[in-house]
Amino acid sequence: MHVARSAGRLVLSFLLYVVMTSIGEAGDTLPFEPEFSGSLVKRLNGKTYQAQVFGKGDRLRLEYKYAVRTELGFSALEIIRMDLGERWYVLPQQKYLLVLPVTDDVPSIRQELVGETSRNPVGDAIVAGRAARLFDVHAERDGVSERFYQWVDVEAGVVLKLVSQDRDWSFEYERIRISPQPYLYFEQPPGYRKRRSETIQ
Repeated sequence: MHVARSAGRLVLSFLLYVVMTSIGEAGDTLPFEPEFSGSLVKRLNGKTYQAQVFGKGDRLRLEYKYAVRTELGFSALEIIRMDLGERWYVLPQQKYLLVLPVTDDVPSIRQELVGETSRNPVGDAIVAGRAARLFDVHAERDGVSERFYQWVDVEAGVVLKLVSQDRDWSFEYERIRISPQPYLYFEQPPGYRKRRSETIQ
């Protein structure tokens, strides 16, 4: 009887593992990663960009309030794919995705910054109406050191605000809602072709 129960538990554990693995491979859910939507404000060299943002794991979708000028025309939609190291500007008139590399200036998805060398807790805070922890973070990129203030959501682990202490660059959420996001928000739209940028941005 005891052996039968142990075998039953083993089979149940195996089936649960298979189901969870299948869900992860199905593509509609990135397991153990935050999913959210919100309003984003990004500041860079005196310019302010506002966007509705959707996040799913290591992917972001930015729907800009005002279209952004690109080398191929204006785009109001940017998709950031950290898993591919790419960001795509969607150009509906040409049916193109303008492909650029992910740079340090895209909104941070994960707490750990590229080239991070140290992280010190500063205290607790409220950002976008949510409980957050404030950190003083040091990073080194291409031999250049930079310090940041970073506010991290206590519940979801999402970076709610990030401010460079050494240059005119920051982003923050004014509103954020933790909720599941459709997988297709972050995929190449049907009928669109990729075109790589010919300029460095």
